[in-house]
Amino acid sequence: MVYRSLYSDVAIPEMDLTKFVFQHSSAYPDRPALIEGSTKRSYNYQQLYGAICLAATNLARRGFKQGEVFAIYSPNLPEYAIAFHAVAMLGGIITTINPLYTSEELAYQLKDSGAAYLLTVPPFLDKAVEAAGNSSVKEIMVFGEAPGALSFSELLKGEIDLPRVSINPREDLVMLPYSSGTTGLAKGVMLTHYNVIANLLQAEQFIDEKVETIIAPLPLFHVLGLTLVMNGGLYLGRTIVTMMRFDLEQFLQLCQDYQITEVTLVPPIVLALSKVPVVDKYDLSKLTRIGCGAAPLGKEVEQALEGRLNCKVVQGYGMTEATAAITLSPYGKEKSGSVGVPTPNTEVKIVDPASGKELGPFEQGELWARGPQVMRGYLNQPEVTARTLDEDGWLHTGDVGYVDEDGYFYIVDRVKELIKYKAMQVAPAELEALLLSHTAVADVAVIGVADEEAGEIPKAFVVLKGQVTPEELISFVSEQVAPHKRVRQLEVVDQIPKSPSGKILRRVLVDRERQKASSSAV
Repeated sequence: MVYRSLYSDVAIPEMDLTKFVFQHSSAYPDRPALIEGSTKRSYNYQQLYGAICLAATNLARRGFKQGEVFAIYSPNLPEYAIAFHAVAMLGGIITTINPLYTSEELAYQLKDSGAAYLLTVPPFLDKAVEAAGNSSVKEIMVFGEAPGALSFSELLKGEIDLPRVSINPREDLVMLPYSSGTTGLAKGVMLTHYNVIANLLQAEQFIDEKVETIIAPLPLFHVLGLTLVMNGGLYLGRTIVTMMRFDLEQFLQLCQDYQITEVTLVPPIVLALSKVPVVDKYDLSKLTRIGCGAAPLGKEVEQALEGRLNCKVVQGYGMTEATAAITLSPYGKEKSGSVGVPTPNTEVKIVDPASGKELGPFEQGELWARGPQVMRGYLNQPEVTARTLDEDGWLHTGDVGYVDEDGYFYIVDRVKELIKYKAMQVAPAELEALLLSHTAVADVAVIGVADEEAGEIPKAFVVLKGQVTPEELISFVSEQVAPHKRVRQLEVVDQIPKSPSGKILRRVLVDRERQKASSSAV
């Protein structure tokens, strides 16, 4: 069975993303658009759009061309939106990079994406320079001031003189975030102007338009923060309060100060709100609805937070390959534990991953989705694209779930081997390759194991051929990867379970860990 939305399809206009996002902003020029939470530094909508046009003008003068890739390697700042839309306005492509990446991880994305420009912040400049050395980056810029890099503020001077750019919304890319997909190393996800506009309009049907101020605790390099919070907030004319990094007490203070009524979070933050005593120090009485995405949230945690804060906690489901949202929870018709119903213009079905048979209500299988928000494919990866996106346009998500009799979906597991640590992706193959580079390691397999705070943590099973301690191997990995990718547990074993063809049977290890966890809980 194929399921569609409870809502009618929406008309998706053929226009470029920046024009779409700011099409109504002239009606409220003095309304604050972006406020930096820690400093109160702000832009109203008139100032923001003017800054975007100035930045686009000066980028073009410096030689930035349509179709070039512009990398942003930065924490959340109000100027993130200026840089993003200046590039989009010129027909450029933005690749957003995790600010916690090491220089090696940064170098990989710069080279793979073919980035021509890199924008960062002064504390990251040394890593940026090192990473850009072996890439196609022509110029490095910084928010703020730093020797050897162009200050982004220089792009906000002079007179506006925008070049003429013709953008084909269905064909031209605007975003190139990176995702590990169902397995393997991170790949560039090709998203067009049309993809992003479609997802904004789809999500709009699930949003309370009376909400005036929102907070952005989620990282803008991630599609949830970039698409639904930043671009969705600006499209709806909201005031967005940004946070450079997540700090629970600052987040609570900002929610209190700005009388936040709705917020979008990820499971680790929801868990903290449900348990940490400091929450009781703040007045969150205005908060009526918390949306949670990026990773499954346990029904018990959802209900615990609802009881503590007396607000509705709802879930949605999506992935980078679908711009952001595939299913969302409708107002007044939410179901506890459910990730909601398909967004408008979206088809979703549950499929037996072995036979390809479509399944009925309450039968567990892989979730497939099809709609205008689904990516063009992976950059320079036609074979991997073909395995994820079939000839009929169905996106094979790699997530296991089921649908109830009312068309509400639930996520219960993953077919894919990707680990979700605090909603951020960790590819087992990347950690395995790193561990195998150690002279004392003969073989290795990495899986995700359940963790109450993080959702999942990476655990390595290692076969040794030399003298080394688990602590030394964990340290070896930690020195070379971003914090969320660190191996948190390591077990020495005699052999790694493999198929006759030599493929690692990670599912065998996952099942063993679950059995151990069940035994210890008894």
